[in-house]
Amino acid sequence: MMFFHLMFIEVPKKRDPNDKPQVKNYKQMFRLINAIMTRAPEYDPEHQGLLGFPINAILDWTMATTNGYAAYLNKTVNEQFKCVLKHWGDFLKSPQSCCVLNDEPNKGWFGEKAMQMMPGFAVKFKCDPSKPYYGFKSWDDFFTREFHDGIRPVAAPDDDQVVVNACESAPYKLERNVQLRDRFWIKSQNYSLQYMLGDLGAKYVKNFVGGTVYQAFLSAKNYHRWHSPVNGTISEFYVVHGTYYSEALSEGMDPAGPNKSQGYITEVATRAVIFIQADNKDIGLMCFMAVGMAEVSTCDVTVKKEQTVKKGDQLGMFHFGGSTHCLIFGPDVNIEFDFLGQTPNLNATNLPVNSLIATVAKK
Repeated sequence: MMFFHLMFIEVPKKRDPNDKPQVKNYKQMFRLINAIMTRAPEYDPEHQGLLGFPINAILDWTMATTNGYAAYLNKTVNEQFKCVLKHWGDFLKSPQSCCVLNDEPNKGWFGEKAMQMMPGFAVKFKCDPSKPYYGFKSWDDFFTREFHDGIRPVAAPDDDQVVVNACESAPYKLERNVQLRDRFWIKSQNYSLQYMLGDLGAKYVKNFVGGTVYQAFLSAKNYHRWHSPVNGTISEFYVVHGTYYSEALSEGMDPAGPNKSQGYITEVATRAVIFIQADNKDIGLMCFMAVGMAEVSTCDVTVKKEQTVKKGDQLGMFHFGGSTHCLIFGPDVNIEFDFLGQTPNLNATNLPVNSLIATVAKK
């Protein structure tokens, strides 16, 4: 409790990232979180950084304090956050959460402002605008919406040298020669495979030492299902239960935290790890990792061990907000990525799911 008392004292700002009065203490924090438990996120045209993240907005500035850093890494604290987020998640799956799926011009998810941000919504996604709430049964049903068939065709489905984009996502980082354990330098978030894959990945991790990690970001307002990047067989999968609101202290005050800490959270946040034995021997064993961010920590795996998957087949989904993911390849995989002229960074734009993301050279 001392960490929670001190972290609010450390916050220097008077307004939170959504320009509301900054929370003064942990008691006020509890009251606000309690009020959120029976409310679904409204659309907010003015504050896109934490869109759909009301709890994150309450805690954001404290995440960059030394006491907040200690608090949000604490195992007991994260066990309690897991309970809180499950309770809120149950509400977001209920019909009562549909109240924000309306056409109010500024705050409704089918209002003028939101539709400008999601052009062609009814053409792209499975829904029925003639029905209440476009036919969605809950906020979560809306959030995990599916594309209409044919909207995101799979690139080169029969060419095993082509790797497709596993998520509708923006390129964040590409790192080669990734180590088992690496040093964490100021303003540098190097990947350490041992911590990324966790204890359950111990028998697989050596396959990837010296290999390649590609990471990309999923915005809260986009599509949140994961798809297989290769043709192959599911070797193993598991969920690592970790943190929810921890961010890298080196990034300072991040108004959309933990966006700037996406490399760091691959080692500490709640995440789903799926190993796929690719049909293509030039790829061999690869790994897809879905990383929860803040409220988005329900990593829902929908495949089974030893299941055969084709490129574009669903692997699972996130619930309730924005998130990030990684593709991990071994050191002998000669893989070249195509970001359509972009350089991976925080300001990159989305590449379509199932589109060509990389090509693997024959050995």
